[in-house]
Amino acid sequence: MGSRDRPVSSFKDKMISSWPYTLAVAIIGFVSLWMRTLSLDSVFLPNGVVKFASNDPWYHMRTLNVLLENYPNRMFFNPMTNYPYGSYIHFGPLFDQMMALISLVLGLGNPSAALVNTVGAYFPAVLGALTVIPVYYIGKYLGGRKAGILAAILIVFAPGQFLAFSVIGSTDHHIAESLFSTLFIMFFMLALISSKEKGLRFEDVFNKRFNVVKEPLLYSVMAGIMYSAYQLSWPGASLFELIVLAYAVLQYILDNFRNESSDYLGFTGLVTFLVSAVLILPFVHSDMGFSLYYYSWFHFVTALGTMAGFAALSFIQREFKKKRIKAYYYPLVIFGIGVLGLLAAKVVSPTLYTLIINAPNTVFGLQTGGPATIQEASSMFYYKGSFTFERAFQNFTVFGFLVSTLGILILAAGLFRKSKPEKVLVLVWSIFMLLAIYGQVRFAYYYSINVSILSAYVGGLLLEVVKWNELDEKFKSTVKSSADIKSFFKFIKIEQIIAVLALVLILIYPAYGSAMLYAKNTGGEPNEPWMETCIWLHSNTPDPGMDYNAIYEAPKNGELFKYPDAAYGVMSWWDYGHYIETIGHRMPNANPFQAGVGGRRGSINEENQPG
Repeated sequence: MGSRDRPVSSFKDKMISSWPYTLAVAIIGFVSLWMRTLSLDSVFLPNGVVKFASNDPWYHMRTLNVLLENYPNRMFFNPMTNYPYGSYIHFGPLFDQMMALISLVLGLGNPSAALVNTVGAYFPAVLGALTVIPVYYIGKYLGGRKAGILAAILIVFAPGQFLAFSVIGSTDHHIAESLFSTLFIMFFMLALISSKEKGLRFEDVFNKRFNVVKEPLLYSVMAGIMYSAYQLSWPGASLFELIVLAYAVLQYILDNFRNESSDYLGFTGLVTFLVSAVLILPFVHSDMGFSLYYYSWFHFVTALGTMAGFAALSFIQREFKKKRIKAYYYPLVIFGIGVLGLLAAKVVSPTLYTLIINAPNTVFGLQTGGPATIQEASSMFYYKGSFTFERAFQNFTVFGFLVSTLGILILAAGLFRKSKPEKVLVLVWSIFMLLAIYGQVRFAYYYSINVSILSAYVGGLLLEVVKWNELDEKFKSTVKSSADIKSFFKFIKIEQIIAVLALVLILIYPAYGSAMLYAKNTGGEPNEPWMETCIWLHSNTPDPGMDYNAIYEAPKNGELFKYPDAAYGVMSWWDYGHYIETIGHRMPNANPFQAGVGGRRGSINEENQPG
């Protein structure tokens, strides 16, 4: 019987078998939310002030308030920072728009400042708790439901950057990146699994066999939507296009050597990135040309390029099968076409070519110069010039990092057997994110998800060794009521108890201890002297003559923004620029975007102008 002809279990049967796990995931999610709000009193102060975690969360509250004042229009150019030039805002629009919509609904169209601050403070904790859901499903489809539950528990207590960006008051888009990128991987994985199981071919699409196409299409569309949500949270989301393309190349090669069709993969990739291309188009700023940091034609063209990549890989594979060309030529042809594609891009658009060539080094390479002074842009494995695992162990725990690395090795070894597409996807995704934290420690909040899933996968394999599934079946067959539980204990073996204790003591407990310590003791910024200074600035310095919550048009290329005569700038180290603007309502000369770093003068002989 073909896979497309197999009877599918009823919805009722699925619900009965899955409800305990659904309940467990819900409980784990609520525990995650509770833990992320433990420092409530250090964020909501008795005097009514809400202290957000650091400078970027304060700036998000600034852009959120401007959005609410001008809804649904958002600020793209901000003349009230980096005086006298202003700064374009590279933050994605989705994070602020979600907070704005929630505030407007809860405030019945007119939310108070207190409500907006409350929504902003709680929002990252909610997103952090929701991340439990895709982590569970990825873990489930990688190593079974037990692995999914373990992965969900591990991501709740994942210490380091992931926790820091998802506690109350850490109102930054980074946690939205983690959530939506993981949802993207989850739906892309589900699309692969569904289309592979149904034996999907492109002929099924052309012949309108909706019973075959419907489910893979739904998952692929959802993958495209989640990728777009991710991209609209962070313009650097093209990193995941690179990951998916690298995975696709490897999977096509493996399928070709096994003489299997990759139409399931081509269909998933084409639909996913067609949806993303359509959804990103309205947000393209054509005046930005091909920019990696702002929403530009780069994001639209790379989505089309990814579609072209899937189409080309599928076409070449079909030609190989039709003409019976030997499989080992396939990687060589792909490599040759890739080189030709880059050469074509260099001729047609040198700017795009330069971006494509330099983008990987931006993520995976060690930073130098100004960016090297940003803590989150430094390498996970280099500290003060020396190679070290210290920061990796702090972010993921010692055993979490080591066991997850073992998980990568196990998945890599599986390539030499008939590894499932979802396992190859997780392998490539994890390797790229490991390389990303080598380049920048900021990607630790991504890799925490990989560590949780990989560690849970290894844990699931351990449970298989001690025959946990047999124990599970015994429970289902013997326990019909609470009175039967006592008699069930005789089936439990000592090695099964040891395995569970090992998972708790090695993976869960160290992460729990680190996470709880941080969650209870985290607090807001700035410190009291800086808070008092910014409040003093607001009350005791001249108004710069700007409408604080207005949306201003960016100046034309080559021109400076026209400030009123009363305008002036406040000079400080760049770290404090956002505090000066958001709390002090004054215009800093430099800000945490690294704008204005080094001062305004090009040389010591240049005339010093006011501001």
